[in-house]
Amino acid sequence: MDAVAFYLFYGFVWTITLLPFRVLYIFADLIYYIIYYIAGYRKKVVRTNLKNAFPEKTENELRDIEKKFYRHLADMFVETVKMLHLSEKENRKRLIIKNPDLLTRLYSEGRDIIAVLGHYSNWELMTILPKLFDFQFISVYKPLKNKYFDRLLIKFRARYGNVLTPMSMVIREIIRHKKQNIRTFTAFLSDQTPAKEDIQYWTRFLNQETAVYLGAEKIARKYGMAVIFLNYRKVSRGYYSITYELICDNAAEMPEYSVTEAHVKRLEEIIREKPEYWIWSHRRWKHKREQTDGKNSNSHT
Repeated sequence: MDAVAFYLFYGFVWTITLLPFRVLYIFADLIYYIIYYIAGYRKKVVRTNLKNAFPEKTENELRDIEKKFYRHLADMFVETVKMLHLSEKENRKRLIIKNPDLLTRLYSEGRDIIAVLGHYSNWELMTILPKLFDFQFISVYKPLKNKYFDRLLIKFRARYGNVLTPMSMVIREIIRHKKQNIRTFTAFLSDQTPAKEDIQYWTRFLNQETAVYLGAEKIARKYGMAVIFLNYRKVSRGYYSITYELICDNAAEMPEYSVTEAHVKRLEEIIREKPEYWIWSHRRWKHKREQTDGKNSNSHT
């Protein structure tokens, strides 16, 4: 059944993504209507997350964010599948790099980079970055259960030279490139939910106690890597910008947990400015601290 579902989906999206963006956004408007008004896709999760994150907002304000989020989700879908036929030239045009000089400086200084970002705007268009800089780009990702969709995801993200690796293999990839004297830029989606047994740290994020991964900080501290936050913004439909924000030149010199706190706080600031562009349908707070065992005691309050 996995194969049948995949090939039906793939055949459909392969065909429609031959269409220009202006037509695809008509599909996006239809998708928005279906998932919001008819299917109610994860609407309960979205409403709970928004209400807990913004208790100060009125019901009307929360509904406005909610509707804008579903519109953005529909846009993200058509923009992502369009990558099947999106040329390198078109991809470059749709992603504006605000300050490339920071990466140029870090590369010239021989620094490896850990980059952290959230599920904000449309991070899939970042696949063009290996064409713009000399670093070897590595993306940490969670393999999908459906192997066919997993291969399609890898095809999307790796076509310009990006290396995809699960978290368990990322250190091996970094070391492999170090031995070849190749500078690496390793990207972590920092707002994913750790498995219950992997929770090692809690912090405040969007008005709630939140379990966060420490992997990015631990690797950066161990290997003395620079850490940057990717400030990813939606400029307009189909157009995005990235500003690289330096957290530190050498994480080994930073106090423990300070790197994690810095990127969590920065993501929260950006979400509060334009909340509709974060993935509110994600069950980010499915684990509660009181449900975890005593070993998970590290926190920031």
